[in-house]
Amino acid sequence: MRSSHQILLATLNPHKFQEFQSLMAQFPEIELIRADRLLRNAENLGHAEQHSTYLENAIAKARLANKAAHYPSLADDSGLEVEALEGRPGIRSHRYASPQAQLSQDQSNLELLLSEMKSTSNRSARFVCALALIIEGVLIHATGTLEGALLEAPRGTHGFGYDPIFVPKDSTLTLAEMTSNQKNEISHRSKAIEALMKQVKAYGINFVKP
Repeated sequence: MRSSHQILLATLNPHKFQEFQSLMAQFPEIELIRADRLLRNAENLGHAEQHSTYLENAIAKARLANKAAHYPSLADDSGLEVEALEGRPGIRSHRYASPQAQLSQDQSNLELLLSEMKSTSNRSARFVCALALIIEGVLIHATGTLEGALLEAPRGTHGFGYDPIFVPKDSTLTLAEMTSNQKNEISHRSKAIEALMKQVKAYGINFVKP
């Protein structure tokens, strides 16, 4: 089975798009396309995140993008699950806090999470990423996780989201202190992509450049 070498990535987050580009560099036969290049109403992708699981949200976004653009479409939904908070912020990770004046959404999320963690010594947490790819009428999906712990204050200037307070298991660095290559070797997204691409291969799908 042959397919176009282009895949629409169903996200409007520029940081996430850059991270996926870096992660997919190991597959040079594939070109990722920004959602806003092909979708007239790309902001509708956010409205698709109305389900109770990461995978359902990822599938909904992939289906919406595929139907609108008629391109192979890849979508993810990911989040941070904190043990002491019974899994919060979870699927609400991106919009966990109400935006505060002069603070970005990421900063508002960090401040709220750190304030909620002040009364506990249990800092265990994990990142989860669910991927859904719709290609040639086939739905393929995979999930990756990254175990770790949360700091009491941010460290590092790389990455995005909760990266400045998350230290992966067996590491002394936060994800925001790591280089892109270091993060990509262990991240929840890299694990999900590895599992997804194994399934793509198993289906006999080959990406062909013109």
